[in-house]
This record gives sequence, C-alpha cells and structure tokens, in this order.
Amino acid sequence: MTLEEIQAFCHQLPAVTEDIKWEDHLCFCVGGKMFLVTSPDAFPVSASIKTSDENFELLSARPGFKPAPYMARNKWVFMEDIRLMNEAEWKEYLKEAYTIVASKLPKKFQREHGIG
Repeated sequence: MTLEEIQAFCHQLPAVTEDIKWEDHLCFCVGGKMFLVTSPDAFPVSASIKTSDENFELLSARPGFKPAPYMARNKWVFMEDIRLMNEAEWKEYLKEAYTIVASKLPKKFQREHGIG
C-alpha cells in the first residue's frame, strides 16, 4: 500500500486523527494515543506500528523489520519500507494496532465514538 492508501484506511476507523510530531513524522492516533508513526519524507517511506505480543515476535523476525527504537518494550515494530507488507497485511496490522490502543482509552470515550 502507498502512504495515501494507508492514510485513507486509517481514517475509516472511528475517531482517528493525524498530526506531525518530531518535525517530520506523520502520526495516526485514536484518543490522542498513537498507533502508527510514519516517515513520509524518508525514501523509502518507513513506519512503526503498535502490535500484539505475538505479532511483535513474528514481525521482528522478518527481513526489513526490527523492534522500534525507544518503543520496543511497548511492542512497537519498525519497518524500513512500507512496501514490505501487502494490502491485506497492512489492514490486519492497522486494525490490530488501532484496537489495542483504543481498548485502553476511557470507556466513555469509546462509547461516544462507537469504538468496540
């Protein structure tokens, strides 16, 4: 998927916002909590994504992937090129990342935004 396709998919999920952090990272959040961080100005475009414990191990073992610097203890995985995953994988991992982060938000926020 392209960054634009990833962006469009993220915005189909309830209450997703995006903003720029650290000058050049496009971040996707739910309830102010990040679930995907991209580097759109890098070539190739890279990204870090929140994962489950199981998928953290699986993805970290793939070529071009590694535990995300500074965030590995929180089960974030860095990929050096967003093209390393196909569309089905992206959608699966984006839904997972979103769900993990959204599930930790206050129940009131979840109800108000139709999450869960």
